[in-house]
Amino acid sequence: MKSNLLKYKGIHPGIVLDRELKKRSIKERPFALSIGEHPQTLNKITAGKRNIPIGLALRIERTLKLAEGTISLLQTYYNIEKEKKKEKISPDLSLIRNILFWDTSIEQIDWQKQSRAVIERIFEKGNDDEKNEITRFYGKAKVASTINTIKRRPMRIQSKSK
Repeated sequence: MKSNLLKYKGIHPGIVLDRELKKRSIKERPFALSIGEHPQTLNKITAGKRNIPIGLALRIERTLKLAEGTISLLQTYYNIEKEKKKEKISPDLSLIRNILFWDTSIEQIDWQKQSRAVIERIFEKGNDDEKNEITRFYGKAKVASTINTIKRRPMRIQSKSK
């Protein structure tokens, strides 16, 4: 597995562990009990929902006869990849007023999935600095195509009746 370590770089180590267990025809529950871990904990790890602490990683490596540090390195690579993704996923929030997103927490916005709504809101109610930051973050082409597809609502002029 050591030679394949770079191949799994950035993948959750639990998913790699799950694959290794299946490859060796080892059932998850008996394996968990054999290393002194709760089966539910191991299940969350192999589903990629929980990190592997170093102590558990060492027990897994000893039991599966893996090179010491293999699982820990995979966990570290995964954590690094996760941190890199965090850096890339949002614009500079110091340039965007929270009031523009009054109906939601600005920290909870998925900037990729909700790009159309974000661009629409910023270009409808934002100032020049906010528009420039969103253009920098998404790119001119994406902003231009989104703005061109926004359906403009016709304005109604209400007459005053006496």
